[in-house]
Amino acid sequence: MTFDYQRRHTDTVRIGNITMGGSNPIAIQSMTSISTDDIEAVTAQCRRIFDAGADLVRLTAQGVKEAKSIGEIRSLLRSQGYAGPLVADIHFNPNAALVAATTADKVRINPGNFVDAARTFKQLEYTDEEYAREIEKIRTRFVPFLDLCRANGTAIRLGVNHGSLSDRIMSRYGDTPAGMVESVMEYLRICREVEFTDVVISIKASNTVIMVETVRRLVRAMDAEGMAFPLHLGVTEAGDGEDGRIKSAVGIGALLAEGIGDTIRVSLSEEPECEVPVARKLVDYITARSNHPHIEGTPCNDFDAICPRRRLTNAVGCTGGENVPVVAVSGSTEVVNGELRSDLCLSDPAICEVWASEDAQQAARRAEGRIIALRSRHINPVGEMRAFIHNLTRQGCKAPVIAVMTYNDTSDEDLQIHAGADFGALLLDRLIDGICIEAPAIDSATTLRYAFGILQAVRQRISKTEFISCPSCGRTLFDLQTTVRDIKTATAHLKGLKIGIMGCIVNGPGEMADADYGYVGAAVGKVSLYKGKQCIERNIPQEQALDRLIEIIKENGEWVER
Repeated sequence: MTFDYQRRHTDTVRIGNITMGGSNPIAIQSMTSISTDDIEAVTAQCRRIFDAGADLVRLTAQGVKEAKSIGEIRSLLRSQGYAGPLVADIHFNPNAALVAATTADKVRINPGNFVDAARTFKQLEYTDEEYAREIEKIRTRFVPFLDLCRANGTAIRLGVNHGSLSDRIMSRYGDTPAGMVESVMEYLRICREVEFTDVVISIKASNTVIMVETVRRLVRAMDAEGMAFPLHLGVTEAGDGEDGRIKSAVGIGALLAEGIGDTIRVSLSEEPECEVPVARKLVDYITARSNHPHIEGTPCNDFDAICPRRRLTNAVGCTGGENVPVVAVSGSTEVVNGELRSDLCLSDPAICEVWASEDAQQAARRAEGRIIALRSRHINPVGEMRAFIHNLTRQGCKAPVIAVMTYNDTSDEDLQIHAGADFGALLLDRLIDGICIEAPAIDSATTLRYAFGILQAVRQRISKTEFISCPSCGRTLFDLQTTVRDIKTATAHLKGLKIGIMGCIVNGPGEMADADYGYVGAAVGKVSLYKGKQCIERNIPQEQALDRLIEIIKENGEWVER
């Protein structure tokens, strides 16, 4: 384990007019939100996405007709001076994938539903021989697709989503990061057998903890089998507004900080061109650390870099021990924002300020019985703080640590992205017991809200309702942005609930496995409602669906009045 920032080495993949992986810049992408058959409208949206700075654009292809439309859209864009690659997004339809291999620059298929039957969340039993026959069935369908892609110079993306693992995988591995990794490794082994190398991988979840752990597991699995395929990063169903930006920055930023990732998409429930500048800011913020001064540090012997356990600390007041991570503020005045209150101030005599460049042994002696407020001047503050805390722990020091970061950002969005990436990495590694955001140009009530938002995004302290809402795509069956806004308005006061809002059935029930309630597009103008994975009401007219969702929450005793 190194604490320096350096890009993970990957093979290169040619996608249309760009090369991904290796030493090439991290590519930015987004996805259209209009039916792919509306060729003029989709072409115009592609232009807006490219004009916003995207390197490639993905379009949904539910069937053969849509896959053919991508070829027309690509030709139209080329005639208008837009040469960026187009990616076809396939679910459940290998025939559409075969057509897209001839019309798109890259084809995304989902190992969870390319050959395996649509999931039913049923437990299946396989002998080893029966399981091997299922893999052979995949090979029989997958290899002709690879041959067609090879003949047309078309790259592929193997895109695994937490919400769309097959019953076969879940029956053997469970709905787990290990299952997600094996789902894609089955396909990668076939790619290697037939020497097809133009492959990019994505492995996503709406839960940042699962997303980061799974990508780390995938990197380890590929390393063990001598693979170095490029990786696409994203947090699915991140939502909109500040929540979507913070959640994306937490998950994607934590991995980018480790050098993992060759292309990213920030999935927001907003117009797709809005995703691009957010992704660009995140990439630029992390990659600015390239070639920084070396950071000395030795990892703790028992540190699990894949799925870290919380660092063992003594409780000092409300900080450390078994307490949830705290939100601290500078100075000596408590900060309040509605129901949100800071937990302590840095002027508290129980706090000892330490710089991450200090000697850990001396700092441990100074901090005995106190809380460390840790700061860094390094261009890679996450790396320096990580190294210091590991060194501190190796000294046997159990002082709780609050990470303090100072930002000169003048824009709310910049602060959401930067603070989300920095604190998210340290919190997901379970190294710190609290956070403090210092941003002189942003009012303290706002920075307090962002701090609580970051803690919620890493699932370590819940302070509000969480909305797991997908970005629009050509499969979306209702006005997603308006629907998200209406549901938020009605339910945002239900602190601690997780509500999924999905535009279609493709990933709906699976991605909502982490949600308490779900609102899923079932057909045009129709919505199905879920409690966890269980469908409670099917095909309700959309104009009645929100009222019925509220009734279901009330029936389960989880509604509170404002």
